[in-house]
Amino acid sequence: MVDSMQSSEHWAALAARHNAVAGRPITALFADGGRPEAFSATLDDPATGPMLLDYSRCNIDTETRDLLVALAEATGMEERREAMFTGKRINETENRAVLHTALRNLDEEAQILVDGADVMPGLRATLARMESFARDLREGRIRGVGGRIGDVVNIGIGGSDLGPAMAVQALRPFHDGPRVHFVSNVDPAHIHDTLEDLNPETTLIIVASKTFTTLETMANAHVARDWMARVLRDPVRQFVALSSALDRTAEFGIDPARVFGFEDWVGGRYSVWGPIGLSLMIAIGPENFRAFLAGAAAMDRHFRTAPAAQNMPVMLALTGIWHRQICGHASRAVVPYDQRLARLPAYLQQLEMESNGKRVAMDGSDLEMPSGPVVWGEPGTNGQHAFFQLIHQGTEAVPCEFLLAARGHEPLLEAQHRMLIASCLAQAEALMAGRSLKQARAMLRAHGIKGRALDRQARHRVFPGNRPSTLLLYPQLTPATLGAILALYEHRVFVEGVILGINSFDQWGVELGKELAGQLLPVLEGEADTGTCDPATRQAIAFLRDSG
Repeated sequence: MVDSMQSSEHWAALAARHNAVAGRPITALFADGGRPEAFSATLDDPATGPMLLDYSRCNIDTETRDLLVALAEATGMEERREAMFTGKRINETENRAVLHTALRNLDEEAQILVDGADVMPGLRATLARMESFARDLREGRIRGVGGRIGDVVNIGIGGSDLGPAMAVQALRPFHDGPRVHFVSNVDPAHIHDTLEDLNPETTLIIVASKTFTTLETMANAHVARDWMARVLRDPVRQFVALSSALDRTAEFGIDPARVFGFEDWVGGRYSVWGPIGLSLMIAIGPENFRAFLAGAAAMDRHFRTAPAAQNMPVMLALTGIWHRQICGHASRAVVPYDQRLARLPAYLQQLEMESNGKRVAMDGSDLEMPSGPVVWGEPGTNGQHAFFQLIHQGTEAVPCEFLLAARGHEPLLEAQHRMLIASCLAQAEALMAGRSLKQARAMLRAHGIKGRALDRQARHRVFPGNRPSTLLLYPQLTPATLGAILALYEHRVFVEGVILGINSFDQWGVELGKELAGQLLPVLEGEADTGTCDPATRQAIAFLRDSG
């Protein structure tokens, strides 16, 4: 690891390089033929088919890329990567291994040791239990008191919700099981509106909480149990727990045979590959779920073996480092031109911002440069009619990451999919090329505008351009390609974290608010006074009491 990020020769060289090329038009880099191929990385695995990451529309040339790769090597990225895959305790603040990759390792001969014990037999056994349960439910052998299960409600929050909720929506064309719903917010409107039209007699409730103590999840779980109790004599008969706290799930009343646990080396935002993905498996079936795992495993193999300059996660991470830490772009827009990936930006928001939103390095020293960017986005083409105005003509550049499939799942609407492709590629081109004042004047002059009005109107039609973007292309959104996309972004976050010298696998930042909420609840319930609250909180409580 570099001792001092800001003063190291690698960071200094990159800063100098940025100063040298900051004013260069990205379009100038295309003067020599072959740039798109030279500044792309590919994966072509039987599980996924071909996938292409094109970063040629970023202001990165060969010299810049060499400097970025050298930075990654200097921080020990390759050694850290191998340590992660082989079960070393790289989550140092919690003294844990980081082995979400093991959940999708389908190699029957694989062995992965944690403290000398092979974890793979246990993972295979859990996957087999999940598959058996999902098949029995989908085929009607597991039933509700009112007959075949028609609806499944997954109650979780954070990684126990965002991953499966995003994936279930993304893989809608592969649904052939019960309808799957998700509840996460402790706002009573969320669970009320979800359960309102469901039948307790034919609904299965999945409670996803590793500790079975998560405040929001358990509050919603109790509401769901009460809802069931209005009709069912045994209200937890149709409950499943995704948890490792067997004592607490038993106290809640859930049959141990319907509890699926996972180890502490699986973080919440990396957990969709295991029991947290049970709702997805129920929706699309065990075979398609295995394809989902296989696609992620293909990306894992690529990440471990491809040279840095041809490695999709490494190069996506290095463009991120270049844009955030070197160029100073504070946010990053993720724009999937794939409507079923509508929840992907929110999923990646947690993945990146909870992982790399840190202020201290691994050794506890203050970071000397910004950590992760603000990640946000929305599907195209909706974004074009919303925030793209700021991206094109705002005063600050926002790097964009576009995702696009070669084909959709609607054969009768191929012409519409071509419109989608045209829209995506046009946005990437417009961000890079822009429109000059000279071009704007010529355009307006052709429409008969003259004099002072010409210059004034032309200035409103200038697009600065030179705004970077990447483009991720894949044949079609399938379980395997979705798995590969998610693994790509997981490894991207890992590489960025290693380069920044931070721990991407803890999340202490979510704890303080939880602690204070727990202290405020007795105040709101009238069991404690407001004397310990700050003045602004006391005012808010008084207003809410008076207005409630």
